[in-house]
Amino acid sequence: MGKGCGCFPSKKRPPVVVSDHQQRLPNPQTTNHAQQQQQEQKRQQQQPRKVKIFIVFYSMYGHVEILARRVKTGVDSVDGVEGLLYRVSETLPVEILDQMRVPRGKNADVPEISPEELAEADGILFGFPTRYGVMAAQMKAFFDSTTDLWRLQRLAGVPAGFFVSTGTQGGGQETTAWTAITQLAHHGMIYVPIGYTFGAGMFKMDSIRGGSPYGAGVFSGDGTREPSETELALAEHQGKYMAALVKRFSGSP
Repeated sequence: MGKGCGCFPSKKRPPVVVSDHQQRLPNPQTTNHAQQQQQEQKRQQQQPRKVKIFIVFYSMYGHVEILARRVKTGVDSVDGVEGLLYRVSETLPVEILDQMRVPRGKNADVPEISPEELAEADGILFGFPTRYGVMAAQMKAFFDSTTDLWRLQRLAGVPAGFFVSTGTQGGGQETTAWTAITQLAHHGMIYVPIGYTFGAGMFKMDSIRGGSPYGAGVFSGDGTREPSETELALAEHQGKYMAALVKRFSGSP
């Protein structure tokens, strides 16, 4: 001990040695954090994954979009299934769209889908207007961009269906859907029509109604006609029917 009021450790004092047992003692804070992470991962694993139905559409004047949103209502009504809305990209320049009086900012709240994202879906419903009895060029351009998916057959076995819009009663409510089946065939997808599962509504003749056994549909007329309640109910039924079927295919409880 030195002089003065302070005390200094002796240089001869042996160093403190920590035993192996003490080194192995767990840090309570680290342990609790790790346990919480494990419990959260276990909880997430125990929760059943929701079946995803992609509702992919092109809508120039809004009629197909209205059907798409009602389709989603039907999909979401099935427990354990969720409908996700997507739009395909526009191919016409703004100048042409303005000349055609297409509304600006259409589908602004709906994300644009890339071809690769289709592989994430458990089932897909495609919606599009007709052009001379076949799908609009914008939707065809999207299908043409799925070459990588086709080459690897990543969509093989995925259930899919269609809903459409035509200007007149003879404008292609059926042909627009069945000519689109070729796209599904080359991808190995499973085409799911609705048949006559809508019931009595499929047989009524007291009002104009779009839709067919191939899928829901709407008559747009000159663009000013709004979808009737029957057309909307058929779209909702298609979403619900597709969701129940895909859920059964996926083996979800």
